[in-house]
Amino acid sequence: MPVAKPESCDSRVIAHVDMDCFYVQVEQRKQPQLRGLPTAVVQYNEWKGGALIAVSYEARKFGVKRSMRGEEAKEVCPQIQLVQVPVARGKADLNGYRNAGSEVVSILARRGRCERASIDEVYLDLTNAAETMLAENPPQSLETIDEEALKSHILGLNNEDGSDLKENVRKWITRCNADHRDKLLACGILVVAELRMQVLKETDFTCSAGIAHNKMLAKLASGMNKPAQQTAVPFSSVEGLLNTLPIQKMKQLGGKLGTSLQIDMGVNTVGDLLQFPEEKLQERYGINTGTWLWNIARGINGEAVEGRLLPKSHGSGKTFPGPRALKTVSAVKHWLNQLCEELSERLCSDLDKNKRIAHTLTLHARAFKSSDSDSEKKFPSKSCPLRYGTTKIQEDAFNLFQAGLREYIGFYGVKTQGTDYSGWGITSLSVSASKIVPIPSGTCSIAKYFLGQSSSHFSSMQSKASLKTDAMHLSPQGSESDSEVNLPEPKFDFPAEERWIEDTVPGLDLREQKDLSCSLSKKTQDGFTQDISPLLLSGCLEQNQNKQQREFSEDESWFKLENGKQKGKRLKEKELQSLWLFFVPRAQ
Repeated sequence: MPVAKPESCDSRVIAHVDMDCFYVQVEQRKQPQLRGLPTAVVQYNEWKGGALIAVSYEARKFGVKRSMRGEEAKEVCPQIQLVQVPVARGKADLNGYRNAGSEVVSILARRGRCERASIDEVYLDLTNAAETMLAENPPQSLETIDEEALKSHILGLNNEDGSDLKENVRKWITRCNADHRDKLLACGILVVAELRMQVLKETDFTCSAGIAHNKMLAKLASGMNKPAQQTAVPFSSVEGLLNTLPIQKMKQLGGKLGTSLQIDMGVNTVGDLLQFPEEKLQERYGINTGTWLWNIARGINGEAVEGRLLPKSHGSGKTFPGPRALKTVSAVKHWLNQLCEELSERLCSDLDKNKRIAHTLTLHARAFKSSDSDSEKKFPSKSCPLRYGTTKIQEDAFNLFQAGLREYIGFYGVKTQGTDYSGWGITSLSVSASKIVPIPSGTCSIAKYFLGQSSSHFSSMQSKASLKTDAMHLSPQGSESDSEVNLPEPKFDFPAEERWIEDTVPGLDLREQKDLSCSLSKKTQDGFTQDISPLLLSGCLEQNQNKQQREFSEDESWFKLENGKQKGKRLKEKELQSLWLFFVPRAQ
């Protein structure tokens, strides 16, 4: 449900930057001959030419819409250029678009706190930049205003007398008698125009933007004038914007809550909410949601720009509509393996480039039952601690699916092996990794982190047999919330000390050890660190993989010293001590 957050102050300057038909622009940059032509990007699908996921503005003029299939688009616009999304593992590969989006984010982040909301949209907190401009070089002191800024749309700016629009914008931006909030907004207009031009210069991508005093209003404004334009919302124009705004246009009001407002309360526009006192809304929808509704009707939104350049989670998913639904466990396992392989690659890349580690693996699915009247029951999401390594992620994801399927169908109705149809179907399948946090840099720090994580999960270790036993006793509650499944944690045999990478990051085979080695560094004699060549380290691993004994390295000695200090502390530390005592004699 929505969370009510009061405004910290009404003098913030927030921008929402939205790329214009971004997937098309990425393809046009790769194929410049497509510029100016009606173009659409098609997601991999053999049925009716595939689904359109982005449509250029040239194609929209002919009536092409994103809801169409490729064949439908050609009927409406015979000259349309259809570009297929790259395919990997039988599904769309969006890495090229993600990387292009990162280019844009790196430019926007130069002027303020930046929150990447999706592949093609970003929030910016430009308050500090606006305050600095207002103090050092205020708009009213500027001799000239950039042409792009003069093209801005300012809500509430009267231009009905036929006067020059750009001149009216210039006068509004340079007003000396404006209040502090509008002066800051004027500075925001100038900063955003400059950033958009810099994005165009460095990437060849156009974008649109909304500038306001909070994220909610900036998001609404960014889509009002597209493409390659920007819209500002002065505080005095907020009521006029929201009075006639359809309730479904507001974020978080497009689902059940919005439907309830329309049917139960007769609310069709955001402005209609103004007739209800806060207490009435709280009585009907709860204290938190009621306060949130009361706030948005007045344009109040205290949500902060989080300052996040990297994604909070990684995910990989695929839909199987209609006759393509997965109806056997073996078919589900095949696609889970493909999805988990992609997820594992992205996790290893994140670890290598950003030194971040994920903690939780979650499986989501949509399903149907062909012979059950309980058609509203949803497939339960399941989660467990994430273990690095493609094979381990695949194994855990499949166990999560089996646990969810037992709960969805009921244990006695589940067929967990074979290829026979069992009366259910999967129409959507996805795996995600979340709770991603940075880890310390340097070999010792990384090793210490992973060993600590391994010991923290030690007390919750279970065998596969116990997992299946637990799943058998799950009753078909149909819960929509994530439930955690305790999957088997790795065993620490430590047969050879040169394999400390494998043991501290459980389940990695030799190839995956090579991937992880990219993020490690070693200490030199002078105390500084230097990167280990991935080729060199992987070569060493290959040379030593058959050895049974060798002397402790400096890092392994560090393990012994640090673990020795943990005696007599908490239970977790005692378990770690016991683990260490297990393999110390073998190393001597």
